[in-house]
Amino acid sequence: MTKITATNLIDAILKPIDIVSDTLERKLGLFSVVIISLSAMLGSGLFVLPALVMLDLGGGAAPVAGIWLAYLIAAFAIMPAAFSKGELATAMPASGGSYIYIERTFGPLVGTIAGIGLWSASMLKSAFALIGFKAYLWVLEELLNVSINLEVSALILLTLIVIINILGVSRIKKVQTPIVLALVAFMFILSIWAILTMEMNWSAAFSKDAFGASWQDVAHSAGLVFVAYAGVTKVAAVGGEIKNPSRNIPYGIILSLIIACVLYVFVAIVMVAAVDPTGYINADGTAREDPLYVLSHAIGGSTIGVFSAVFAITVLTATALSGIMATSRFPFAMARDNLLPAALENVHRKFKTPHLSIIGTGVAMAISLIFLPVSDVIKLASGFKILIFIVINACVIVLRSSSKHHRWYNPEWKSPLYPYMQILGIISGIILLIMMGSKAYLGGLFAIILGIMIYKTYGKGHINPEITPWETFRLMLTNREVIEHRRIFAAFNAADVENNNSLNLIEFMSAISALGLGFDEHSTLREYFHRADVDRDGTINVDEFMRFIGIIEEEE
Repeated sequence: MTKITATNLIDAILKPIDIVSDTLERKLGLFSVVIISLSAMLGSGLFVLPALVMLDLGGGAAPVAGIWLAYLIAAFAIMPAAFSKGELATAMPASGGSYIYIERTFGPLVGTIAGIGLWSASMLKSAFALIGFKAYLWVLEELLNVSINLEVSALILLTLIVIINILGVSRIKKVQTPIVLALVAFMFILSIWAILTMEMNWSAAFSKDAFGASWQDVAHSAGLVFVAYAGVTKVAAVGGEIKNPSRNIPYGIILSLIIACVLYVFVAIVMVAAVDPTGYINADGTAREDPLYVLSHAIGGSTIGVFSAVFAITVLTATALSGIMATSRFPFAMARDNLLPAALENVHRKFKTPHLSIIGTGVAMAISLIFLPVSDVIKLASGFKILIFIVINACVIVLRSSSKHHRWYNPEWKSPLYPYMQILGIISGIILLIMMGSKAYLGGLFAIILGIMIYKTYGKGHINPEITPWETFRLMLTNREVIEHRRIFAAFNAADVENNNSLNLIEFMSAISALGLGFDEHSTLREYFHRADVDRDGTINVDEFMRFIGIIEEEE
């Protein structure tokens, strides 16, 4: 059990959220929130994933066309986490995202595990974008009539991206709006063009044979495409720059999820209706990693195919560029919380960026590109994200249940259908992890083991323990008396502004107000003050206060 001190008791009940928003200009509206979320989702989910999912849905033997259902199920599976993240973001609008939410709820041990998992998932998602970059680069080989080493080119691009991030070109989000709008417009126009000019085989997407051999195949594929929605809640990390966060954060997250789901499902249906699924498979039976080129070439010929490939390269490069910037901030934040070595918190003297964290992330991405097959990258990234979203749903349950004792948790927007929405998210996440197979949950297990090792060998000796909402929640189920004594003791210490282990009348009133006992009249409070002052010395010590509160609560 956490060592009980006056400091961590006061923190547990009264600790405010990080006040960063007061120093940042809130200039991002609902449209900007949607753009940021979409820019984190769209990209590899459209340009690389579809053919891989077709083959996966067919059990690896032959591609099938019902991938739109996997995208739809994945969207519904992530929706509880989107609602939960919206609530958490309005309670801590400047805290920096999932790592802080989890660390504040469950403490530094689980925070370390979550930080490692979030870093791994984000790193692998960025690596996945570079895999897509390699997949479309062959088109430029033919266009320019040159020979390009795809592996070396991807590593060179990664090196340039690392350098750009170190140099501090952090206004990448300025180009997000035109790229996202162009991407949505291009995919919509391309799909409408296919519908108007090609003979569409709609039954391919909706026939009984389109969904694999069993529901397990659909569930497995839904887990695989989970990574396509992984960035839906990324906007919470910039909560301090969003106008009216209690409205724009949750509604922006939900709206962007709906837009992404509609686009994914619509394009997936058009892909298999316009081109037979076998057209997205290589001669050796592997899935093509450039399905957008296949579709574009079938619709508009070589010129449109080349244009789509160049467009895909541009989008995927931008995705990797912003991805490594976000990914590198997890080790930086953990070092700032004393959970990783302080060196990772250092910023470059000239460029003011966490250069060591950026370089470390770049090295990990390079190792993933060289040694991990694309299917493993997808499964690991999806597995990590599913695990994190399970914990995010649990955060809301724990924080809501313990908010009486941790009153800093006061969200301006609350998730609907609580706690059923969160329980559904936890159960569906567990099912998806199981359906995805060993690589998904072994990846999560690796993050857990690594996180525990890092915490035990470093973090534990560098942090000050606090009473966490999780500890309060656990004790509420097993020993409510301890929780109540802690709450009363915390209110006493918070009111003892002179730090002399006693309360005068004004301080006594403050403590009573903090406990929410509801005595509003001044005369009544004076009467209770003298009633509590057993030794008649004009002040109330902690023993008198604890005894008095116990009597009052029994009378009530």
